[in-house]
Amino acid sequence: MADYRGVMASESPALSAEADTAPEQLTFADLGLDAAVLKALKDVGYETPSAIQAATIPVLLQGRDVVGLAQTGTGKTAAFALPVLSQMETGHKNPQALVLAPTRELALQVCEAFEKYAAHIKGVSVLPVYGGQGYGQQLSALRRGVDIVVGTPGRIMDHLDKGTLDLSELKYLVLDEADEMLKMGFAEDVETILADTPADKQVALFSATMPAQIRRISAQYLNDPEEITVKTKTTTSANITQRYLVVSYQQKIDALTRILEVENFEGMIVFTRTKNETETVAEKLRARGYTAAAINGDVAQVQRERTVNQLKSGKLDILVATDVAARGLDVERISHVVNYDLPIDTESYVHRIGRTGRAGRSGDAISFVTPRERRMLTAIEKATRQPLTEMSLPSVDDVNATRLTRFDDAITAALEDTAAIATFRDVVAHYVSHHDVPEADVAAALAVVAQGDTPLLLEEEAIAQPRFDRDRDRAPRDGDRDRGDRGDRRSSDGRFATYRIAVGRRQRVEPRQIVGALANEGGLRRNDFGAIQIRQDFSLVELPADLSRDTLNRLTDTRISGVLIDLRLDQGGRSAKRSDRPQRRERDRD
Repeated sequence: MADYRGVMASESPALSAEADTAPEQLTFADLGLDAAVLKALKDVGYETPSAIQAATIPVLLQGRDVVGLAQTGTGKTAAFALPVLSQMETGHKNPQALVLAPTRELALQVCEAFEKYAAHIKGVSVLPVYGGQGYGQQLSALRRGVDIVVGTPGRIMDHLDKGTLDLSELKYLVLDEADEMLKMGFAEDVETILADTPADKQVALFSATMPAQIRRISAQYLNDPEEITVKTKTTTSANITQRYLVVSYQQKIDALTRILEVENFEGMIVFTRTKNETETVAEKLRARGYTAAAINGDVAQVQRERTVNQLKSGKLDILVATDVAARGLDVERISHVVNYDLPIDTESYVHRIGRTGRAGRSGDAISFVTPRERRMLTAIEKATRQPLTEMSLPSVDDVNATRLTRFDDAITAALEDTAAIATFRDVVAHYVSHHDVPEADVAAALAVVAQGDTPLLLEEEAIAQPRFDRDRDRAPRDGDRDRGDRGDRRSSDGRFATYRIAVGRRQRVEPRQIVGALANEGGLRRNDFGAIQIRQDFSLVELPADLSRDTLNRLTDTRISGVLIDLRLDQGGRSAKRSDRPQRRERDRD
């Protein structure tokens, strides 16, 4: 039985007090990380660890197993990626580290994080392994040799069954969002992987909750783990309006420009993740006619103070900054904060938007969310206990209405200068008398001259706003067990076809496991599922009738609770029961 040594996530390196954040003075350099990893962190502008990072990294560097209880958005990825990269040896043919994640989206995010943190470590190779990607690419990479594999349990088990993944030299195993993996029916696969990998490996298990099954797995497969809990008390000011806009990365600068057109702001801070991005965004805003400047870790203190003073005085309207560079910034004039890039953890989000709404004033916080970042959005809402309101991209009509209002205001202001008006009234009268043109046409011509090379009105829609389903990862409720009575989802409308899968009540399968496994392996969305009927030895699932052959092949190879589902079109009969086919619960090992 494992001996849990409970630790609050404020305790590293002096682990004792029940605080909710890492000590203010603690930096990544204090945690014992490798110099190359620290250099990569400096490149991306990360200096201060989050609570889970400060508590977990030193323990993992000591070689201890860890059970980390923390919500999504607390910085868990860096908490395990940084110590793994600081300790591992590169150049081996077989993987040294394996990270299991419940979804392919999370697997890709973890992969990207490893690659970013390994930027200055020569020869590190990272491979994502998940359903929805062809086997060929994965097999080629595995034959060449990889150092770190990040994958979903189902696809990892497929490679183990085929003998194409060798984990005999594994030194580090991470279970990320373990409770989500169990909810999706991966418990048997996870336990098989834990049992069939080297006994002396180091294991880090991260979970938002600690149900009995997680605690049993931890006790059985982890060696004397340190249990680290992050308790968040992040709150945001009630006078800050929080909104989010779904936008692709490529469209961010155009979306920001439209928001600047329609929002009535005084001063604004635009937050980006990296130092390079601050310079890029500020330059693009200046090219569009805005007074914008960048501050980041490379900006000298004298220049930083000058820039902040310009923001205070109104000579500068937009400051583009990283989290570190904006720390301690207190400017009453800031009415808006824009998260051009979402932060890496929820605490950073709270600190960012706290730059507005100060001294009892109201403030606005707008976050750009790419379709792959919906999990972080949910984490922010849970941590702050406040929902963010989705906003629409300002339309052409919205922009033009704002421009016309400002043009009207400019005319009104000019009319108050009676001396200038008298002078130009004579100029207009002279032109009218010599050219026989109505005064209204002359006024319109003067407006054309005033607008210069930039048209007053926007002419065409240039941005197609992406969407994402906030409920995509939600586990079905009990009432979702059989949804055949919902007229808009029945297969009779031609949109759905009924498929039979070789798991049922005998395997204690639930609808949420079916949805989770098929969505993960086939890249399906929640609205791609119709009715689900669970029978004794099989289940019937309505899926889109136009599924591609590639998707069907991937789904056919999916496992639920360790059983190959053998997906096939339902013919309406009961003869092809699962018991008539060999079960693949016992996996042969070479």
